[in-house]
Amino acid sequence: MDCLALPMDDQEPKHVRRERYKGTHPKAFKEKYKELEPETYSADVAKVMQQGRTPAGMHRSICVDEILQFLQLKPGQIGLDATLGYGGHSLEILKKIVPGGKLFASDVDPIELPKTKERLAALGFGEDVLFVRKMNFSGIDQLVAESGLLNFVLADLGVSSMQIDNPERGFSFKIEGPLDLRLNPSSGKSAAMLIKNATHQQLEFIFSENADEPFSEQIAEAIIRTLAKGNKIVTTSQLQNIIKDTLTFLPAATRNEEIKKACQRCFQALRIAVNDEFGALDKFLDKLPESLAPGARVAILSFHSGEDRRVKKAFQYFFREGIFSEVAPDPIRASAEECFANPRAKSAKLRWAVMA
Repeated sequence: MDCLALPMDDQEPKHVRRERYKGTHPKAFKEKYKELEPETYSADVAKVMQQGRTPAGMHRSICVDEILQFLQLKPGQIGLDATLGYGGHSLEILKKIVPGGKLFASDVDPIELPKTKERLAALGFGEDVLFVRKMNFSGIDQLVAESGLLNFVLADLGVSSMQIDNPERGFSFKIEGPLDLRLNPSSGKSAAMLIKNATHQQLEFIFSENADEPFSEQIAEAIIRTLAKGNKIVTTSQLQNIIKDTLTFLPAATRNEEIKKACQRCFQALRIAVNDEFGALDKFLDKLPESLAPGARVAILSFHSGEDRRVKKAFQYFFREGIFSEVAPDPIRASAEECFANPRAKSAKLRWAVMA
């Protein structure tokens, strides 16, 4: 007897194979499906982390133990994670302040913010304890109007790894992508637009002031010369190549390493300028004391000398004025073990203060 054909609605959907990438390991960001799906491929993600690398689309929080040790969190406290990012710090904080506590968390990134909120909610930290706000931390006074005075504040000033690794964001000179560098891609002008409209003097100031670039004059001149010829600078590789071609006069023995450092500094300088990071930090620091309850604790993690100087000077000023009862005498650095496991921790500096 012949088998009856199944009705169309009852047939199993045809399996579609995942598109294969070239070689044995994926190189493109979108092809790293195992790293981009950490819940499904946890073993593979763990293997990447054991190699001292950060899985694509993830971020490894820095100085977590040191931050928690200083903050001395207790159930029922109200605080702020001023730079939510991937939510690693927030997750550990939430574990300490429940039951009864409230964590407000802010970030300007409209791409990563909802992902982090959803991730933390899936771990049991919903809107009854976690209050996520899309805003710059320079508006801390607006947030405090809702939260009340804070018992603790944490600000991690570093760019998250998932922003750096995504080529569409244009944060890294190592990956081809649009020269954007905006933390919020839907607001403000991109780095490409900044370069297009800047003068030689403005570019030289940005590279020098924001990143202490020793070749700021030569690089700025090369950019202006390139634009004057009618050439566009709209991708990460185009800017990288200009920097590379400009520094050919360096000694051959150290040239490649020096070019790499110059690219890192120039991209960092443009990112700071595009997002007005120093301006936002200054406003945040000015408003900080009026946002804190007596005895509140503040921890700020910086990754750049310009950021660290601002935090240090503000803390010392408030200490001399009697507003802070205690400040960190020296910055805390990530341990050698953490730096080995996560090389991005090497430049981190943690400073803290206690409200009088």
